[in-house]
Amino acid sequence: MADYSDRHFRPDTGPFDFERGNAAVEVIFPALQAESRLGVSESGSDASLVADFTMALEVTWFDAVAPYYYPAKGIYSDLGHRPKSECNNRNKNVAVLYASYRILNDRLPHGRDDWRKMMESVGLNPDDDSEDKETPAGIGNLAARGMIEARADDGMNRLGYEGRKYHPQPYRDYTGFQPVNTAFELHDPSHWQPNVNPYGNGVFTVQHAVTPQMRLATPFTFSDPSKFKLEPPVNSDVRNIEAYRKQADEVLAASAGLTDRQKVLAELFNDKFFTLGVIAGTTALRTKPMEIGEFVQYLATVEVAIFDAAIVDWHYKALYHSVRPFSAIRYLYGDKPVTAWGGPGKGTVHDITGNEWQSYLTTPDHPEYPSVSTSLCGAYTQAARLLLGGDEINSEIHVKAGSSVVEPGITPVEDMTLSWDTWTDLSADCGMSRHWGGVHFRSAISNVSEFATQIGTRAYEFMQEHLEP
Repeated sequence: MADYSDRHFRPDTGPFDFERGNAAVEVIFPALQAESRLGVSESGSDASLVADFTMALEVTWFDAVAPYYYPAKGIYSDLGHRPKSECNNRNKNVAVLYASYRILNDRLPHGRDDWRKMMESVGLNPDDDSEDKETPAGIGNLAARGMIEARADDGMNRLGYEGRKYHPQPYRDYTGFQPVNTAFELHDPSHWQPNVNPYGNGVFTVQHAVTPQMRLATPFTFSDPSKFKLEPPVNSDVRNIEAYRKQADEVLAASAGLTDRQKVLAELFNDKFFTLGVIAGTTALRTKPMEIGEFVQYLATVEVAIFDAAIVDWHYKALYHSVRPFSAIRYLYGDKPVTAWGGPGKGTVHDITGNEWQSYLTTPDHPEYPSVSTSLCGAYTQAARLLLGGDEINSEIHVKAGSSVVEPGITPVEDMTLSWDTWTDLSADCGMSRHWGGVHFRSAISNVSEFATQIGTRAYEFMQEHLEP
């Protein structure tokens, strides 16, 4: 929904400049965004799947550049160093593009024709599968193979064969995770209830927990996610009825008072590819100009933070099974009227019932506590803060009038510019956008700061160790 015309993306005309350009931002990001290969829609892309994809892509970039970027050492591919005479921008860009081509075909094979066109658009041969350590194409291909092999059995069930011999189902849960409630009966108002969402044309789907096995995935910076402490969501315990009602009423009040800015932010941060990829990358470039080696080091650092934070999030989601706002509001108010957002174009209404209430954003397919978006933003902004040397940033996003996915043609009323002066401000808006969107209680946002910051710091330290001479 944003207008990227003033961003760092390469214009549609003119050849890519291998000597001075940045292939990650000018070639690969636009190819991904143009096709929406991560399924960005009104419901957003699930954070665990985006975190897994962006980690694989951008950590591989670091490994592909490392031979040309003294004193870097790859994470999954230690390919040595090339002579300094070869450590130029062209070779780094070529290595990154070949690494990307292999990862994109592995992770998003349905886009193979587009990835081929991406390579051909910059004059590279997509059929060059050399693994010669003396060429940038070979180095890129080797870096991708290292990532693919290293993460093949990392707990995510990426290939879909866990517990199956035939008919693989990629990312299918194999842990036996089961909600306490069904989509049609709330047995325990303290715990998560799958929602029923419209699919279109009269078809409705019942939610199934997305990637609960993420809690078992192999992290970069720790061995046990339980080492990061997160207090239980006591306000979501229906036995604590006053606190339970208070936090539900806070969601209703936010729903009733939605502004255009809050709606735009809710949708913006719901787009996980944009939040975890484009904003993280372009904000850094606007704040501190970087050549491609520095840039991929930065991206790998924030992706390590994001991936590890997601593992901790799913550990606690599985532990607490916490209720979402929609279930609590229906339980508390049933057929009684409440004041809230009435749906696209309806504004604030006073006669909607608790049973009819819906959040501005579609409810994600997993338990409520903690907020994944909040912790991922908190982790990556901490890593970025440490790497770039401060909290101040220059971040600006342009949004066209009426470009909302939820309220198309209506929101925002006029063109809008969103800007942030600090990583702290950006992270705060990321977290609160989930409350404004109606999918999280405030405690799920406020309680993650400590462990998210710790993980961001660990990610920074981990990547610094890969820069030792």
